[in-house]
Amino acid sequence: MTEKNREILLVANTGRDSNLAAAAEAAEYLKDAGLTVWVLASESSDPITKHPVLGTFPIFRSGEVDTARIELVLVLGGDGTFLRAADIAHAADLPVLGINLGHVGFLAEWEQESLPEALQLVINHSWRVEDRMTLSVSVHGPDGRNLGRGWALNEVAVENVDRQGVLDAVLEVDQRPVSSFGCDGVLVSTPTGSTAYAFSAGGPVLWPSLDAILVVPNNAHALFARPLVVSPFSEVAIETNTSTQSATANLDGIRRIPIPPGSRVEVRRGDQPVRWVRLDAAPFTDRLVSKFRLPVSGWRGPKK
Repeated sequence: MTEKNREILLVANTGRDSNLAAAAEAAEYLKDAGLTVWVLASESSDPITKHPVLGTFPIFRSGEVDTARIELVLVLGGDGTFLRAADIAHAADLPVLGINLGHVGFLAEWEQESLPEALQLVINHSWRVEDRMTLSVSVHGPDGRNLGRGWALNEVAVENVDRQGVLDAVLEVDQRPVSSFGCDGVLVSTPTGSTAYAFSAGGPVLWPSLDAILVVPNNAHALFARPLVVSPFSEVAIETNTSTQSATANLDGIRRIPIPPGSRVEVRRGDQPVRWVRLDAAPFTDRLVSKFRLPVSGWRGPKK
């Protein structure tokens, strides 16, 4: 790819004026360096189109993104914005870079205060890509008919629709039953997603470089309802009882597949990873300590 036709897709969180200001700063910075910046807008009334700076840039409408000429998807926002942008990047097999404008922002590569440095690294093409595991999901009704398929970067949450009731489910790994229980749901997560919903439900943190699938029953009424870490080549299935509550397969919190009683949800490793942009070689340990503000005072480190 020559310098003349380098094109970036900018996806920004539009919930706050400060976010829009950061997006405008980034767009102008990249434009001044000779890159073409496309801005994603969801609809005609989107704040992007009305912004005095961002509205002057070429705009892609949501669902109409021409990714053939895009080099990189740049995300400015929190984890929710990153996951929406990752849906575009995954479909087009594009690298995706996140700069955190939110709170924890575990999916972002860098923080807002480092935005100019991050943009310069993009301009210099001083970045590398690492693959992050995804999950492939399919839901089958009581008659075996396929009700929907999808994918997830963080997790698939099989959740009870009616919070006042209990979801009766059977957990299966590699076509063998593991346990049955009443629960609020079952989470099947990638290592990337282990710091998200699965962590809140009591699951362990998995290093992103680990190839594994994490299974976490959510508020299960059972003697054995511990999190499981299974092979990346395993197939995890959740079957719901015919007389239980209706459920939904929630994929990364942005895509949903209805699950009628008596259905089966099958989850396996996705064929296509997300191409995750890295700007430095900092270890995941540092990210974990920083994001969760873990106490490390007193650490001396190895002796030289």
